[in-house]
Amino acid sequence: MSVAVAGAAESDLGITGRSILELQAQAAGRALADAGLTLRDVDGLASVGASRFSVAQVAEYLGLTPRWSESTFAGGSAFEMYIARAAQAIESGQCDTVLITYGSNQRSARSRKLGGVVEDHTPQARHETPYGPLYPISYYAMAARRYLHVYKRGREDLAEVAVAAREWALLNPKAFRHGAGPLTIEDVTGAPMISDPLTAADCCLVTDGGGALVLTSLERARDLPRPPVVILGYGEATTNDGMAAAPDLLATGARDSGRRAFAMAGLGPRDVDVAELYDSFTITVLLSLEDLGFCAPGEAADLIRSRRLPVNTNGGGLSYCHPGMYGLLLLVEAVRQLRGECGPRQVPGAEVALAHGTGGILSTHATVLLGVDRG
Repeated sequence: MSVAVAGAAESDLGITGRSILELQAQAAGRALADAGLTLRDVDGLASVGASRFSVAQVAEYLGLTPRWSESTFAGGSAFEMYIARAAQAIESGQCDTVLITYGSNQRSARSRKLGGVVEDHTPQARHETPYGPLYPISYYAMAARRYLHVYKRGREDLAEVAVAAREWALLNPKAFRHGAGPLTIEDVTGAPMISDPLTAADCCLVTDGGGALVLTSLERARDLPRPPVVILGYGEATTNDGMAAAPDLLATGARDSGRRAFAMAGLGPRDVDVAELYDSFTITVLLSLEDLGFCAPGEAADLIRSRRLPVNTNGGGLSYCHPGMYGLLLLVEAVRQLRGECGPRQVPGAEVALAHGTGGILSTHATVLLGVDRG
């Protein structure tokens, strides 16, 4: 049995004044309407919140009693993992229709906290926390500094990612930075330094927002209003918690998650028409492009600069929105690109899209390949 995405939507974005559960419900309602379904059709639920809200609380709030649920907390890659779990549940007959939701009100709440307390017996607490790193930016800054050193690159190469993301955001009315105007290399490198070599413009936004997807069998999706988007392949990898446990700061789990997803789909990087990559920081995109096989190590900035591969076509976490964990919105944009719904930012003829989520401090990685229905 093939599985497809039948509905996709965002909640309100930016500064909303809404609660986490309100944002999740709003996105869910919009995604179900997009699919031509209702809550009565949902018998599977996957959700995680940026606070204490579990899948049980979301189910209760929506009035659902799902016979299958999933709430793995893996940071920004969780939602790409949910695609795999939901597809497997539908294929095995555990459920028929899965709703995947997420919401965060970090901007309204004036918080970057994802919840939880660092346990004092962990290696990270013993060997890293005493030095006072800014979590997570100091860790990504370490990877960025290593990257610039090993490949003899400059800060302008990091900045290329932010500049390209802003170009896409200017084509997306929903983007938080839509009205901010173009970004230049000098704007990025000249922004306040947060953790060397990453400036404020190398860092993702902090916004409210959420999203939702509706998954069902491809056969059923073909009878629904929107063109089905088929799940072609997926893969994941978990590599480390603390940065001290990573043997190589420049070798991420995207190598394995991407390889597994491409193998399942029977495709390769050259088959991808549009890539939606987690961009918590500019370095995240460079490492992901290289480890997913789109270019050789050290060459990702050149690929971005060439604009040969459309990357983060909604503006990404750097210029569109970033509500705590951004991975679900990567998938929403990938679905819209394959359905041809993106207006001035539409990638012509897009038939294969890749969404790649990164969680923690380059800790968890999950890759999903989606395609148009050729049946």
